[in-house]
Order: sequence, then C-alpha cells, then structure tokens
Amino acid sequence: MIHHLNCFTCNARFPSHWHSGALCLLVETDQVLVLVDTGLGQHDYVRPHLMMRIFQVVTRTPLDPDEAAITQIRRLGRRPEDVRHIVLTHMHFDHCGGLPDFPWATVHVHGREHEAFIGRPHSWLELAYVRRHTAHNPAFALYTERGERWFDFNAIRLPFSPEMWMIPLPGHTRGQCGVAIREGSGWIFHVGDSAAIEFTSETPEWLVRLVLGPHQPRLRAFAAAHPEIRMTTGHMWLSSFKPA
Repeated sequence: MIHHLNCFTCNARFPSHWHSGALCLLVETDQVLVLVDTGLGQHDYVRPHLMMRIFQVVTRTPLDPDEAAITQIRRLGRRPEDVRHIVLTHMHFDHCGGLPDFPWATVHVHGREHEAFIGRPHSWLELAYVRRHTAHNPAFALYTERGERWFDFNAIRLPFSPEMWMIPLPGHTRGQCGVAIREGSGWIFHVGDSAAIEFTSETPEWLVRLVLGPHQPRLRAFAAAHPEIRMTTGHMWLSSFKPA
C-alpha cells in the first residue's frame, strides 16, 4: 500500500485560488516502511528557519505541525521507527526537512544532489538547501547512473520490494530525481519538482523551464502514452489529499 501525505501546505498569494501541499509517499514494503520525501520536520514548524521565513513572505503557509510526516504516520497507526529508509527526490527544505525526525533511517539520494547540498551554491535555487536538516549525520546511500532503464528513462534500481526506481530528472536541482513505484500490476511515477503542480496548464512553459527544468513536455507525452501509470508531482492541489 502507498499512502499519499500532505506534509507542507503552501498556498500561492497569486493566483489566490492555488492551494497546494507537498506530496510525500509512505510505502509499505515487504519488511519496513519507505518514505519518499519528508516535507517539513517538527522543528521546522516550531522554529522556522530563515528560508522558511522568506518563503512565508511570498506564500501563505499555515505551518500546521500536524502535517509533519512523523505525526501523520502515527495517525495511520504505524510506528515511526518502522520507517527505515527515506528516498529523496531532492534536498530542498520542503522535501527533506523531516530527516531529523527519523535519525535512524538510511537516506537514499542521487550523488549529484548530495554534492550540491554540501557544496557552495551554484544557482539561486540552491539557496533552498538548509544545512541543519542533516546536522544529525544520517547514513546516506548515494546513487549514480549504471545504464539501467525504466521504460524509456535512464533509471537506477532501488533495493526494495515492491519494485522501485530512481529516475534522474536534473534541472530544478542538479540531482533532482523522480521515483517510480510498483503498485499491484501498475505503477506510480512521482516526478517530484520536475513538473508543475499536476502538470497544470496555467503555469507558463517558460516559467516551468526556468524554475523546474526542461522535462515537463516529455513527462506530459509519457503520461499521454501511458494512461495506466499514475503520475504525481512534488506539489499537489489540496483537493488531491485525503486526511491521514
């Protein structure tokens, strides 16, 4: 089973009707729980960091601590200690802020993304890395391409069952990846921040390319060619979520 969690409500000031949340996936594997992205962590809600305060100027963020992934996992009747692995699409604060809530978990991320996180910023988008989110020195499993394919995408097989793949989609960040997860006889393909909210047509393509990278046209074409695959984005409309 795959649970869809909203781990950070963030509403646009303009257009004012854009109400969205950060999608995190809780995957029940054969042995343990795997969390894909974390949203904000408990500490982020109690003591917002500088980037969060800047974000609050341009967006409307209620900062509800009940949205923390660890709290929602407990509401689902599951033990946070069973989250043994966290797979990150990328390491911006709204996608990895919850890492300190799961200090025992192994963190799976593309090697280029980890390199960008610990290095000097190369672009304004890399200012969204917040170092305190890894101050607890988590165990990292770093990945690079090995010539594998998932459909027609370059891909990296992850060591989990059900079958999971990391799909490199650089652009928004140097190591941004999607994550494909086998669900029954089908797939969920979570593309992270490589496409606009649910591929919305209201976002100009030039702006998508500037902020999120070049992949949205290809991802749209893939979605049209494979209607059997459920595709999700890093931020989804609030109406897409069900309470945990």
